[in-house]
Amino acid sequence: MSELEKLIKRGEALLERVETLLPASRPVDWQASIAFRWRKTSRGGYIQPVANVHRIRLSDLHGVDNQKTLIEQNTRQFVEGRTANNALMTGARGTGKSSLVKAVLNKFHRQGLRLIEVEKHDLIDLPDIVDQVAARPEKFILFCDDLSFELSEAAGYKALKSVLDGSVAATSENLLIYATSNRRHLMPEYMQENLETKHLGEEIHPGETVEEKISLSERFGLWVSFYPFDQDEFLAIVAHWLGELGCRESEIAKARQEALQWALQRGSRSGRVAWQFARDFAGRHSGDGKSKR
Repeated sequence: MSELEKLIKRGEALLERVETLLPASRPVDWQASIAFRWRKTSRGGYIQPVANVHRIRLSDLHGVDNQKTLIEQNTRQFVEGRTANNALMTGARGTGKSSLVKAVLNKFHRQGLRLIEVEKHDLIDLPDIVDQVAARPEKFILFCDDLSFELSEAAGYKALKSVLDGSVAATSENLLIYATSNRRHLMPEYMQENLETKHLGEEIHPGETVEEKISLSERFGLWVSFYPFDQDEFLAIVAHWLGELGCRESEIAKARQEALQWALQRGSRSGRVAWQFARDFAGRHSGDGKSKR
């Protein structure tokens, strides 16, 4: 081993020793943002402010009026100090599930609402996050986007169950969990599990595997389902975003056929596909394509 390699190893060892002397948690600058992320290091997790928050509005979401009403009302109850439920939003991809969470944050942040996004693999840290915000005056949405579990991911699954309902410690009154998923029960379902179902007289009793999977989604008090858009809804979303991106009415009318072809190529008429088409079309037809907002 060369002298340089020995020096590097000694430096790494010194850094490891110094790291053990540093505090495990970092102070949070709660004034820096309205949205935060849970981050992990070798010394533990910390809450990090988001510098550039996505400022989507409720009025930007089309074709999901019933879903908007449910989530907006639940969130209003929460920020006003009334009882509210943890919410699970499931259904077709690209239909506005995560955008709806961002939109209610945008609407209610002046009333003290804040959001902390947690990745699925960090759900095991939920009790630590709850402890950090329990004494804060703000109201927090703990946001888990695109949530689903495989059979091997038991730790995060059990941590989420515990925080939702079932731990000896009560959940903080200033915190709700909003999760989005393409799976209603958050875990994969297999034909073999249906064979565990038992028929006792006229009653049907699901097997233990099915019961375990359902038990997590049942801990969310509010279920909100999202469905694929039809052609008219898709075109309405396209028209909205083209208008927001500066296109004239005549350009929006001409974009109709191109939008349908774009959706056909993508195999989807989702809101996400509509937004992507609008950005492409506006960029080609409206100069720099900057938003009017």
